[in-house]
Amino acid sequence: MQPLRLLDANRNIQNLKILLRVDFNVPLQNQQVSDATKIIKVKPIIHSLLQRGAKVILCSHLGRPQTKGKTGFSLAPIKQEAEKIIGNEIEFITDNFKATIDQKIKDGKKLFLLENLRFDPGEEKDSEIFSKLLAETSDLYINEAFSCSHRAHASIHGITKFIESYAGETIVAELKALNAIMLDSKKPVTCIIGGSKISTKIDLIINLLPKIDYMVIGGAMANNFFQHDGYNVGKSKVEDNIEDTIKSIINESKRNKCTLILPMDVITATTFEDPGSDKPLDKVNDKDMILDIGQQTVLQIQEILTQSKTVLWNGPLGFFEKDQFANGTNAVARAIGELTENQKIISIAGGGDTFAAIKKSNQENKFTYISTAGGAFLEWLEGKILPGLKVLEK
Repeated sequence: MQPLRLLDANRNIQNLKILLRVDFNVPLQNQQVSDATKIIKVKPIIHSLLQRGAKVILCSHLGRPQTKGKTGFSLAPIKQEAEKIIGNEIEFITDNFKATIDQKIKDGKKLFLLENLRFDPGEEKDSEIFSKLLAETSDLYINEAFSCSHRAHASIHGITKFIESYAGETIVAELKALNAIMLDSKKPVTCIIGGSKISTKIDLIINLLPKIDYMVIGGAMANNFFQHDGYNVGKSKVEDNIEDTIKSIINESKRNKCTLILPMDVITATTFEDPGSDKPLDKVNDKDMILDIGQQTVLQIQEILTQSKTVLWNGPLGFFEKDQFANGTNAVARAIGELTENQKIISIAGGGDTFAAIKKSNQENKFTYISTAGGAFLEWLEGKILPGLKVLEK
């Protein structure tokens, strides 16, 4: 892709209104923010803009109110959490965006948050009317929401037609990390792909195979490979009509001389409450569910990691939400964290579940870079054009 337009660090932005598209689509429990990572991530950017004299207008979506209704999807509780984290009073703007903001600025206010953008149907439709309405609130627009940039929505795509627009610091950091895998990676490169559905990651896997040396497959998606090889997977989660996909991955890995690594042993249980037992693949029975990778597989992955220089990780390796089935994911996270700390590897991880799993293992501060983006992270790695970045190219 072409270089992106960036706001000049020396530009005078005193008293300019800057619309900052952030990703405050954070998890809520009982209307309380349960993970504030995305808010913390943009705190220094907001402080910097305020210190340079700008008025900052934050905007974000939350959930899918167009399909589930508006109840429970207001950004009001996020505004309260953001005030604590950022350390500044935030004016919450629910309607008449431009007029209300202009009046509040006259009253000396400097930091604002618009109500959930998806409360207006024009956001997801990339409506010109809604794009103009957002653009009219400000003098400049900065996109700090890489995680939303795969969507052609008004606050990501359409708005750039009507206001001077730039890519933000977090997008630059994200692309730098991704380029470390796709363009500038130090070899050998290992990719660890987990999660439940291989059908959602086939494009990612096929696009990465020519660029990496080891492809480690884990999580429920590995069950499809076990079936292909003739093993019993019992009551484990598998996908239907996936045989051609499995064959394609195997053939492409051979053609690109990429070593495909599958679990050699697994943790099984008959219920989600059982402690689980480590079994070789040929000992899985009809009542078993495969819920984690086994100890021999963990050791194999750790050995591969010690031979690697660059590691990309997307998707947990087991049902990590249950502690008894998180051992494989935790062990791999610790191995990557330690190797990264000792400057042995460059480690990049991405995706919501991946971040949650790494955070649960207390390794989130040891990786070189962790992306909180989900779909955008995957689509970029798949080689797809992200509409929200395309419109910010020079």
